[in-house]
Amino acid sequence: MTKSFKALWDLFLFRDKGILPTQRLLLLMVVVSVLSTALAALGTSWFTLLAMNLGVLVVSLFDLGLSPSKKQWQIHREIEEEVERGLESEMTVSFYNPSDYEADIQVIDQFPTSFSNPFPIRERIPSDKKVTLSIPYVAKERGDYTLESLFVRYRSKYGLWEKQMKVNEESRLRVIPDLTESRQFLEDAQRYLLYEGSRVRKRKQGSGEFSKIRNYVVGDDLRLINWRQTAKLQELMTNEYEPEHGKYITLMIDCGRMMGVSLEKGNRLDRALEAAVTVATAALKKGDAVSVIAFSREVEVYIPPAKGMQHLQTILQQVYSLKASQAESNYSALFQKIETAQKKRSLLLLFSDVNTLVHEEGNMFYLQRLRRKHMFLMLGIEDQTTIQKGKQFPGTTKEAIVKSMAQKQQMDKTKEVRKWEKQGIQMIEAPEDRLAVTAVTRYIDILNQGLI
Repeated sequence: MTKSFKALWDLFLFRDKGILPTQRLLLLMVVVSVLSTALAALGTSWFTLLAMNLGVLVVSLFDLGLSPSKKQWQIHREIEEEVERGLESEMTVSFYNPSDYEADIQVIDQFPTSFSNPFPIRERIPSDKKVTLSIPYVAKERGDYTLESLFVRYRSKYGLWEKQMKVNEESRLRVIPDLTESRQFLEDAQRYLLYEGSRVRKRKQGSGEFSKIRNYVVGDDLRLINWRQTAKLQELMTNEYEPEHGKYITLMIDCGRMMGVSLEKGNRLDRALEAAVTVATAALKKGDAVSVIAFSREVEVYIPPAKGMQHLQTILQQVYSLKASQAESNYSALFQKIETAQKKRSLLLLFSDVNTLVHEEGNMFYLQRLRRKHMFLMLGIEDQTTIQKGKQFPGTTKEAIVKSMAQKQQMDKTKEVRKWEKQGIQMIEAPEDRLAVTAVTRYIDILNQGLI
């Protein structure tokens, strides 16, 4: 393909700048050609036919002049620098047309293939007016993106020609994990957990740090009544305790091959990151120190433990662009990193694939060593395909074989998990939409029981 032909092809594909005839002009030219042929057959002079064709060309060029010049347009794109995966966001494109002619425009932006495609956008821009278009879109994959050129087409007054512009308007944005779960927890932790069907275990009465003295309500433990304040205020007052702050939470995120498996919304790694960020939100809000380790063949990200909600931004900036690797997960590198980096007793939360971990016997040796000092919990996502295949009624021999294989795979995994749980290594699988709430609930349970 020659360079000139490629440029022409890009022009027709809305990827370059130039002037194009519209379907209306092409149809007019076809009509004129047919009419010219008919008149030539009837003996009309060549001068008359030439004058008729030139007249059509002059009219079309006159129409081309009844449209704004490309240099007159003022076009500007505004887009947020940071958006969340899977949530609808909005960008705006403003057009100022200072000419004396209105224009019917089409707009196409160079969105990445992982974004929803709302283009082309059509709008009429009056003369000497500024119009701002709001364009909704959804970013489906995390990472850094650059939007470069914006392409605009607009028609002449009678629609015989189209002018196309390439507006160099570079914008950068990053797509971070969906923080919906984190926001729900921050708004009301108890309502968030109960809404998802889970309930936080009640901690031991009188354990933990003293929080405050409040009015007694029905259901409070009578042993926690503060008799000194009761006598002073002449009404029942009770002590309230909360779990001790300053615990250490280590979030381990598997970025290996199996975490790239697609789910209904995103993949396993997307869901694991969102759950990890939600746990980090809960822990930082309660005053605990959170560290993060992301790994695949080797440790890719290590964030040292720190407290305070500002640390959540540090975590997001480090993990938002993580991608599932093509390599298998190297748990040995992860556990060695924990032994050297995490000296204080910590709750280790591993987000990974249960099948991958339990079928590597060498991992148990490392985990047994870690358990002497740390509390370990693994969280995975249920394989809904295997579960559904194991439950379906077989109508054919092939379906019966598939069902038996699915059931065998589930039984083998259950057997392995029980073997690991006998060694004190807890493993939990949850549906993809319940992973975050399950992780937060287990974290709060462990905290309230004083296990770390």
